[in-house]
Amino acid sequence: MSIKHVLVVDDEPDICELLEITLARMGLEAETTGALDPARQLLAQRDFDLCLTDMRLPDGDGLDLVRHIQTTRPELPVAVITAHGSVDTAVQALKLGAFDFVSKPVDLKQLRELIDSALRMESAPATEAACGSTPTRCSATEDPDSPLLGDSEPMQKLRATIRKLARSQAPVFIAGESGSGKELVAREIHRLGPRAERPFVPVNCGAIPAELMESEFFGHRKGAFTGATQDHPGLFQAAEGGTLFLDEVADLPLAMQVKLLRAIQERAIKPVGGSREIPVDVRILSATHHDLERAVREGRFRQDLYYRLNVIELRVPPLRERDGDIPGLATVMLQRIAEQWGLEARELAPDAQELLERHPFPGNVRELENILERAATLAEGAAIHADNIDLPATAPPPEDNGEDRRAGPGAHNPGTPPPGVQERRTPPSVRYEDVGLDDHLADQERQAIETALHQTGGNRTAAARLLGLSFRQLRYRLKKLGIE
Repeated sequence: MSIKHVLVVDDEPDICELLEITLARMGLEAETTGALDPARQLLAQRDFDLCLTDMRLPDGDGLDLVRHIQTTRPELPVAVITAHGSVDTAVQALKLGAFDFVSKPVDLKQLRELIDSALRMESAPATEAACGSTPTRCSATEDPDSPLLGDSEPMQKLRATIRKLARSQAPVFIAGESGSGKELVAREIHRLGPRAERPFVPVNCGAIPAELMESEFFGHRKGAFTGATQDHPGLFQAAEGGTLFLDEVADLPLAMQVKLLRAIQERAIKPVGGSREIPVDVRILSATHHDLERAVREGRFRQDLYYRLNVIELRVPPLRERDGDIPGLATVMLQRIAEQWGLEARELAPDAQELLERHPFPGNVRELENILERAATLAEGAAIHADNIDLPATAPPPEDNGEDRRAGPGAHNPGTPPPGVQERRTPPSVRYEDVGLDDHLADQERQAIETALHQTGGNRTAAARLLGLSFRQLRYRLKKLGIE
């Protein structure tokens, strides 16, 4: 097994000596230099597996070296050493392409974890090689392990960007409409990165009651509150060494946003009832279908947390922008449906394919899958025809993220009732002696909720908004009515 070589760039002899000793104990060979120009010369003369650079150098700064490495040796991971509290500088380095950062005074445990993660990135070039010499044109068929299907240009660009982001430890904010596959994107970033063997922990921030949120994220100690009969580790500790995916992060209450910001900046958490902070090594990925910038302007989301989460923004294209992807997606989904339900294989007839390609899909990929599940049960033969496909007559428009939308059949007509609200009609005659009033009202409520869930592709947050309810009110009604 060949020895790994690490380039250390720092003008403080004590720091260089500390890093040399640490690297030697890890079985690594260190080459040290105290300035920017000698570092560039060493990079040109020999190969390195990792570069550690201080931010302040006599003839420049670490950001200059990060830019140089990204231009000349983009496959080489580079981590920066920053002064304590210089989080803004570290964020800037991450945006330029740095793998990660460590603060002075250097925490040796954190440094060893960073080095281990960086050296595990050696498998990343093989992923790009499998996609040909131009990874931006890598298709789904050339990367069979990718769950992100489709050969349209937006999807090829998305997969190429994911491969680049997977090599970094920078926080990534994943923007996209409901049902577009934001969690799949997060899982793919995790799968292709050096943390792939560690846990991937997804959490829906809108589904945790506010009073339990701190305990769920940071854990609690036995006796911290009534009912705390034992220690609870929390989500950050569950994701130790891996990735924590914060879905619907815009739903976090402001009080929790302050505590999350500190945990991200300090890379440490304090369990409820605990007396000291616990260091954590977690990569943060986040997502929401809301316009987070608007939430910041309206005071519903902290600006400082927004900049910590949104070091790099990745937009997931909606299905209506992915021209030509529907037939391939439908084929894979129908195969999966047939296997899960024990049905004979189904395929789309030309009239069904044409119908689906005209639909705007406000619910995106999730809506397509729901439509195909219903069509697969209605089709009498192997072919699914247009009359087997039940498209919603009026689909709700996508959440407004401040982007231009293409008008389509699902767009709301001001002359008609809004989606999810039925036009007022003379009620049919109901024999209340046969159906109790409570049962009748419960049936009406169940029908309205199921319609809203159908129109939003199963997204409960969006369904609650459509019905004019809070998320908690909808959750209570779902439980009360026995709706899964």
